[in-house]
Amino acid sequence: MLEPVSASAPPDDRVDDTDLPRLVVTDLDGSLLDHDSYDFTPAINWLARLKQAKVPVIPVTSKTRAELVALREALGLTATPFIAENGAVIGLPPGWCHARLDRPGNGRDGMVIKQASVDVRFIRARLQVWRKRFGVRFTSMSELSLDEMVRLTGLDIPQANLARQREGSEPLLWHDDDAALEKFRHALEGDGLQLTQGGRFYHVMGSTSDKGSAVAWLIQRFKALRGRDPLSLGLGDGPNDVSMLNAVDQAVVIRGRHSLAVEPANPCLYRTRASGPEGWVEGLSHWWGDALAPDDQGDAKEASA
Repeated sequence: MLEPVSASAPPDDRVDDTDLPRLVVTDLDGSLLDHDSYDFTPAINWLARLKQAKVPVIPVTSKTRAELVALREALGLTATPFIAENGAVIGLPPGWCHARLDRPGNGRDGMVIKQASVDVRFIRARLQVWRKRFGVRFTSMSELSLDEMVRLTGLDIPQANLARQREGSEPLLWHDDDAALEKFRHALEGDGLQLTQGGRFYHVMGSTSDKGSAVAWLIQRFKALRGRDPLSLGLGDGPNDVSMLNAVDQAVVIRGRHSLAVEPANPCLYRTRASGPEGWVEGLSHWWGDALAPDDQGDAKEASA
């Protein structure tokens, strides 16, 4: 479990960012990654520029830890932390570990794993209880066949298998009405669980786990290790990103490929016209373009090196 932190509220206006360390937290699907193709080519130059400027880019995603192994390598983000399963799992590379608080080597790939949520087996057991008691209709990810997973997500079979390796959350497809959904949500809350809406699935996890609380924890860890608060920028496109966007100094709502409401309370908020990685670039350019504008030719050469 995570040691508790208290997140400070974002500023009311643009902060003086001339001499602050910086930190990016970003959703993946529909944000840094294209919703359908999972391509991130438009963002390559900005990723290279952020790496050159030593700005950590932290994936904050509904994806599993298993899915992130190859993806973090492809994105060049193996030296930064990650937040998986909508905040249920946090991975820390060695440079982000605390000698007194972290036990080295308790995670795959040299990562120290912090699990903020309850175990997925408890979640699945309670889902079965409430389905039987209320007669509600849904399909959890663990009940989907691989063919159904591939059709719904666009993943190939090996990737779909990785997506099923849940640790602290369970996605589900809801097939019932709104009244049944609210009754189901309330029952889960009685079990210490919460229901959050993503781009494709609803996600069930522990009530103290979400993207925002995990991001707040990482920002405090950054401060503890570096001695300074970072200027934090968050980017996301879905309702499950709202808590993350409220936990940062500057926020970007990327235009979604859906009709779901995404309404953060952060006063430093920009909404993009473009979607996916093009919107990701647009949001970064809006907030940090003057300070960290990438040189397309130079960064493209560095990214391909």
